[in-house]
Amino acid sequence: MKTAIATVSISGDLKEKLVAIASAGFDGVEIFENDFLAFDASPREVGRMVRDHGLEISLFQPFRDFEGMPEPQRTRAFDRAERKFDLMQELGTDLVLICSNVSPLSLGGIDRAADDLAELGERAANRGIRIGYEALAWGRHVSDHRDAWEIVRRADHANVGLILDSFHTLARKIDPDTIRSIPGDKIFFVQLADAPKIDMDLLYWSRHFRNMPGEGDLDVTGFMRAVAATGYDGTLSLEIFNDQFRGGSAKSISVDGHRSLLYLMDQVSRLEPGIAIQVQSMPDRVAVSGVEFIEFAATEAETAELSGMLQVLGFSCIGRHISKNVMRWRQGDINIVINTERKGFAHSSYVVHGVNVCDIGLKVADAGATVARARALGAEPFEQPVGPEELKIPAIRGAGGGVIHFIDEKSGLAAVWDQEFRYISAAKDAKEAGLVRIDHIAETMASDELLTWQLFYTSIFRTSKTPMVDVVDPAGLIRSQAIANADGSLRITLNGADNRRTLAGHFISEAFGAAVQHLAFETKDIFRTAERLKQNGFTPLVISPNYYDDLDARFGLEDAFLDQLKLYGILYDRDDNGGEYFQLYSPFYGEGFFFEIVDRRGGYNGYGAANAPFRIAAQKRHLRAQGVPKA
Repeated sequence: MKTAIATVSISGDLKEKLVAIASAGFDGVEIFENDFLAFDASPREVGRMVRDHGLEISLFQPFRDFEGMPEPQRTRAFDRAERKFDLMQELGTDLVLICSNVSPLSLGGIDRAADDLAELGERAANRGIRIGYEALAWGRHVSDHRDAWEIVRRADHANVGLILDSFHTLARKIDPDTIRSIPGDKIFFVQLADAPKIDMDLLYWSRHFRNMPGEGDLDVTGFMRAVAATGYDGTLSLEIFNDQFRGGSAKSISVDGHRSLLYLMDQVSRLEPGIAIQVQSMPDRVAVSGVEFIEFAATEAETAELSGMLQVLGFSCIGRHISKNVMRWRQGDINIVINTERKGFAHSSYVVHGVNVCDIGLKVADAGATVARARALGAEPFEQPVGPEELKIPAIRGAGGGVIHFIDEKSGLAAVWDQEFRYISAAKDAKEAGLVRIDHIAETMASDELLTWQLFYTSIFRTSKTPMVDVVDPAGLIRSQAIANADGSLRITLNGADNRRTLAGHFISEAFGAAVQHLAFETKDIFRTAERLKQNGFTPLVISPNYYDDLDARFGLEDAFLDQLKLYGILYDRDDNGGEYFQLYSPFYGEGFFFEIVDRRGGYNGYGAANAPFRIAAQKRHLRAQGVPKA
């Protein structure tokens, strides 16, 4: 499987782009003409620079407004093409992209376009060059790959072929299965891009909102299945026009791009067996059956406050590590670990981020296969020395440099609590609050990282993503997207902040990067839990009385029910199918971390997005004022 990416997809000058593209593992690069024209080196020097990075120039593009022109523009178009052929030979590439004409002067007509391509193909053949014709979704006369293929078919020249672009097909809602009848050897190149579903002008949508396959809402998998079914075995390339990507990290976006292609073709090969494209072998996406543990990094002094909060929430300290300063807290199926070691990864995490969730343990069927898939998709493996009697648990790096460990039964890793911890009797005055499991983990990050981690989770684990939503903070918008598996045993919400004035942005700046900002625990009876928490000394987040007045107006709640919500500071939501969601929030711990208790009823699968602005406003009233020193 040969992979490439267009230079227009990432930020930097041409040299910087090539470094990022090569380091991400691509085989080739599409040279976008503007990137070449803006770079101060000769075509021969650029070609040498590309090859010095271990890359090939897979395609030179674009050549615009060629076919179907009247005279004298037609003659001029052929002269322009000859100049581009000169340039290509200097660069050392043999394939040029000709996109369908958008000029108001163009005359149209399939036979006229075919004749022009046939003549150009003959000129190209004399130079050892091939031309690929692509239907732009906004082309003046040709905007459909079926028409483009008919033009190529009628041109009937060995050096004239078709270039397919997933965006142009899917944006126009053309059935990708129509590609299956095209001979694979007449498809010269395939460009791939996804995009969120937005109702807007096609050209503007294409030029500003494309993203990597798997990051948007288009059926890129269905498109690529159809392409692969033709017998095509050539290069798969990314052509991404995205304002955010152009201003982001070239290295990070290149890594995302390469991961997206590997993930896409892994899916395609499983759904369309026997394809000619050689796909990298890896285990299938991993099923997660739950969260085994959450580990905090802290110091002894800060552990007292965190432990006190866990006690109020109804947790009991039931275990001490056999050799490390690590304590295990438990309630229901929830395991919370507090690590106060002065060496090792947890301590390093504390030094950088302060008190934070440094490690997440996930329950999987096969821990080794999970890491194997993650590594195949470019995830960074994690290892640190283990002591006597300790288990070597497979792990990878996650968001913000944190760690994700994998626990399974088959490898004996599920025995970690019995093998590595000594049991401690729960305190006699411990009062459980009815928390049964972790409902979801909320990770906060800069908005330009959100798609990275969405792709990370969906490509490795058997999960799906919800539509992106905007959460209103008084200081700006937070982009939020949830990742979940089918039974809800793994739910992760990703929240992207644009500025540090928002609550999420403040947390990122204080935590020095992406991190878990809150944990949500599930209860089966929110009111019983709220009463137990109250008896334990829990102080809930104070919600404005105005919220409850509006709640009554929206849902027409019974007075007694509404009074209960007010009494305990519980937020409420209801979906269109009658599913209900209850939320109860703790005060902040540190610089913006908090706990949430939720109760889902009647199949509610959301996260209370309607309540987020009121929760955030309440939290910001309790946030340490900017400039006030920490106690």
